[in-house]
Amino acid sequence: MLGCRYHSRIRIVCASLLFIRLVAMQTPAHAVNPAPQSGSIGLEGTISTAPPSRAATIALPANGAVFTATPITDSGLCASGLLIKVFDNGVFVGSIICSNGSYSLQISLFNGQNNLVTQDYDALNQEGPVSNTVTVTLNDTQFLQFGTPLSMSSDYAENGAPPGTEIDWPLQLNGGTAPFAISVDWGDGSPQELLSAASDGTITIKHTYRTAGVYTVVVKAVDKNGETAFLQLVGQATGAIQNNNKPAAGGNIVVEKGNSTIWSSIATVPLIGVSFWIGRKYENQELHKQYLNLNK
Repeated sequence: MLGCRYHSRIRIVCASLLFIRLVAMQTPAHAVNPAPQSGSIGLEGTISTAPPSRAATIALPANGAVFTATPITDSGLCASGLLIKVFDNGVFVGSIICSNGSYSLQISLFNGQNNLVTQDYDALNQEGPVSNTVTVTLNDTQFLQFGTPLSMSSDYAENGAPPGTEIDWPLQLNGGTAPFAISVDWGDGSPQELLSAASDGTITIKHTYRTAGVYTVVVKAVDKNGETAFLQLVGQATGAIQNNNKPAAGGNIVVEKGNSTIWSSIATVPLIGVSFWIGRKYENQELHKQYLNLNK
């Protein structure tokens, strides 16, 4: 920087660089576009909240009801937005998201006595109180001759992935007589998926949602003798498909969080122009002084 004292043009360059440096020092780091992209560094946290405090209730079926076929309707009151799980004799048999203060879904029953309860869960998977118990009976004499009745369950009452990402959903198929035909309605308007299984046990259904949302998934299994099992679940497609390294809406450049290189370069362009104008003005003043000195 010593050379700045001996030549007017060098002084102009130095003044320009000093001006840019001063402005850059005043530019806040958070001026960077905060949209997280691939390779960005971010922090995530979960704020703890109290679990649901009010139990869902079962209004239908009525306590003591007797049925000869399934599925049946299970409905009642609940807190909107919570995940409702239905259990039959301690086995998960269906789920739905509570909407407008109530829920209604189709469930299968076990042959004989069925003790039904529901339980609600919040977004942190914290469980609320267990509902009232409703005891009903299924007398399905048509398939008693074939042995163990067909039933279906899952360890996942809900499952999901971002749009465009495949969901793998394991189900448990029990009883019945092989082989089995399985149909899956994913609730998004796509054609029903048809599968087959040579034996009972764990089967995995797969699907890719294209649009974010919450969907009702209905799975139906039929065995060799026509016996059926029914399972309703909640599918979720969360978030949005990320188009990394492409301009965002309006043509703005999307940069990685914490990376100010692009924005610094963009901000420097007008600063260079301003500093150049200041430098030219300073140069003209110096030239005018030299002209007056030469003509004294």
